[in-house]
Amino acid sequence: MKVIFCFGETLAEREENRTIEVVQRQLDAIKDKVTNWDNVVLAYEPVWAIGTGKTATTEQVDEIHNWIRKYLEGINEKAANCRIIYGGSVSEKNCNELIQVKNVDGFLVGGASLKPSFINIVESAKLKHQE
Repeated sequence: MKVIFCFGETLAEREENRTIEVVQRQLDAIKDKVTNWDNVVLAYEPVWAIGTGKTATTEQVDEIHNWIRKYLEGINEKAANCRIIYGGSVSEKNCNELIQVKNVDGFLVGGASLKPSFINIVESAKLKHQE
C-alpha cells in the first residue's frame, strides 16, 4: 500500500515555537512502523494553513522541509530519499515560489484543485522535476 502521511502543527504550536517538536513527535510515531519508505510520501501541512488562505512563508517551509530531510537521513538511505510535499493553501499565486524551496518535492493541493488554474500548480511542480 502506498500512503501520503500528512502532519503539521497548529497555529498555537507555531506561535509557541514548537513546530519542530510537534513534527518530530508525529514522525517518530511512524518511523519504526514503515517497512518500505518507497511507499511513503510525507506531506507537511501546517494545520493553520489548511483551507484558510494562509500559507507558510517560503522561509518557514524551507526551515521545516530541511529539518525533515535531515531527520529522514538519520533513519536510513531509503527514508532519506522519501518525497516531501507541501500542503496548506497552495494556489496558482504561490506555487512558483514554493516549488523553488530546496526540499519541496511537490504539493498536496486541496480546494485549488477544483479550479481551472490548478494547471498552473501542476506545471510548476513538473518544471522542478524536469531539472
